[in-house]
Amino acid sequence: MIIDDGEVDCLSLLLSPEYIFPCISGQAVVQGRRCVFQAKPQNIKYKMAGNVSGSEQLCTHTQCCVGYFLLVDGQPEVDLLACDVAEKSCPDATCEASARFDKSLIKCMCNTDLCNGNITWKPNPEQPQLTSSHDAQEVSDQLFIVYLLCLMLVAVKRRCLCKENDEKPQVSLHDESVTPLCSCHTTETSETDSANIELQQIIGSGQFATVWQGNYQGSVVAVKVFPAGYKHQFTLEKEVYELPLMKHAGIVHFLGAGKKVDGGEWLIVLELTACGSLHSFLSKQTSSGMSSLKLCQSLAQGLAYLHSDLHRHAVHKPAVAHRDLSSSNVLVRADGTCTLSDFGCSSILRSCPGRHSWQCHRGNMEGLAQVGTLRYMSPEILEGSVNLSSGWCLMQGDVYALGLLLWEIWMRCSDLFEGSLVPEHHLPYEAELGDNLTLESLILYASQMDKRPSIPEHWEQALQGSALQELVMDCWDHDPDARLTAPCVVDRLLSLHPSCSV
Repeated sequence: MIIDDGEVDCLSLLLSPEYIFPCISGQAVVQGRRCVFQAKPQNIKYKMAGNVSGSEQLCTHTQCCVGYFLLVDGQPEVDLLACDVAEKSCPDATCEASARFDKSLIKCMCNTDLCNGNITWKPNPEQPQLTSSHDAQEVSDQLFIVYLLCLMLVAVKRRCLCKENDEKPQVSLHDESVTPLCSCHTTETSETDSANIELQQIIGSGQFATVWQGNYQGSVVAVKVFPAGYKHQFTLEKEVYELPLMKHAGIVHFLGAGKKVDGGEWLIVLELTACGSLHSFLSKQTSSGMSSLKLCQSLAQGLAYLHSDLHRHAVHKPAVAHRDLSSSNVLVRADGTCTLSDFGCSSILRSCPGRHSWQCHRGNMEGLAQVGTLRYMSPEILEGSVNLSSGWCLMQGDVYALGLLLWEIWMRCSDLFEGSLVPEHHLPYEAELGDNLTLESLILYASQMDKRPSIPEHWEQALQGSALQELVMDCWDHDPDARLTAPCVVDRLLSLHPSCSV
C-alpha cells in the first residue's frame, strides 16, 4: 500500500468494513453487550465504558467483554472485569486467556453476555488447566506490588548506555562497506572527498553516540561519533538514512557516513540545525500560535513521510517506525520547522496486502519490545505487550509519542496563555511523576489509570483550543487502533486556521 496522500489514508480507514460494520460473531447487534463488572476506583475508563448495575455492566461502545487476571502462585486472581473501552475484534465466545506482561498477567476478550465471568486458561504443560469465576476476590495491595515488581524485570531489556568521547581528533571521511540487514535496496552513500573533518565541540549525546559540531568542506556540520564497539547501532542508523527516497524536509539531511582513518569510531555526518533539539528550543523560548502550528505541522509531516510506503519510478521506500520519538530526537531549523533524527532504534517495515499489515523487516527483534525513551513509551510498549511482528503497532507507538510532543509544543504557546504566564517547559509526566520517573510508576499512571499530562481547562475557551485538545487526545489514546495515523494528524493540523489564531 502506498501511503503518499494523507486524505487517501484517512478515507481508506474510515471506509474499511471493520469500522462501518463491526463483526460481532456474525450476528447483528440487537442490544448492548452485558459483561461482568469488577474494577478498582482508578480504572475510570472501564467504568465509563458502560452502565454499571451491581456486578454487571451494559456496554455502550463495544460488543466485547474483557478480563484481566493476575497470576498468584500459578492461580489467576481477578484484577479487572468490564466492557472493553473501544470496539475491536473479539472472535471468541468464551474467555480464552493468554499470558501478557512477562507472564505475570493474563487477559481474555470475548463476545457473549457475561462471558468474562469465567476464564479458561491453558498454563504450562506441567500445570493443570485453571478456571476462575468472577466471584474471585479482588487482588490485595501486596499482590499488586508483586505484580509491579514482575513488570520491572522487563526493564532489564533496556538499551545500552551511551558512551562519550571527549577527544578532538582530526578525522577524514571515506567509504565503508556495511552489509544491510534487510533485503530492500539502499541508495549509494553520497561520495565524499578525503578532506579532513574537524570535530570542534560536543553538542549532545544519545544512547549510543556522541554528537559533535564539526567542519567539513568549509561547512558547519553535525557529526555523530559511535564508539568502535557500537558498529551495529551505527549500521542500523546508516541503513535508515540510506533508504531510497529518504530525502524529505521533515527528516534531517544525511551527508555521509564512514570510519575514522585510524580505524576507531564510526561516523555519520548530518546537517547542523540552528536551534538544536526541540527540547532545548522549548526550554529557552515560547512561541506564538502561528510558530507553534508550524512546529507541529512539520513534525507530523516528517513522521507521516517516515511511515509512508512509497513506490516511485521503480524505486521503493519502505515504511519505517521511529521507535524513539522524543523532544530530544527532534531538531529545529532556523526557519522554525522540525526535522526527525536519531534512527538507531528504528524498524524498517515491509507491507503486505490489507490493513494493519506492516511487518518488521530487519534485524533480530527478539527482546526489543521496550526500546525508546521511557516517558514517551505507549502503554502497550510499557507493558511489553506490543506485537513486534506488527509494524502497524510500532507505528501507532510513534503516534502516541507524537501526541506527547504536540502537547509539549502547545504548552509553550503564548497565544494559549494570553493574560497569564506561560508555564516553564516540562517533559511529559514530569509534573505528575517527577524528573526520575520509574517504569512501574509510569505503568500504573499511564496504563492502569489511563492518565495523561494535564491539559489546561482554559484551552477550550481559545478559538481553536478544543480542536487542539481533541487532536492531542486522539493521538495518545490508550488503544492503538483508536489513535489517529500520522497522515490523519497532518490533515487535522492543516485544517486549522492558517493564521493560527488559537
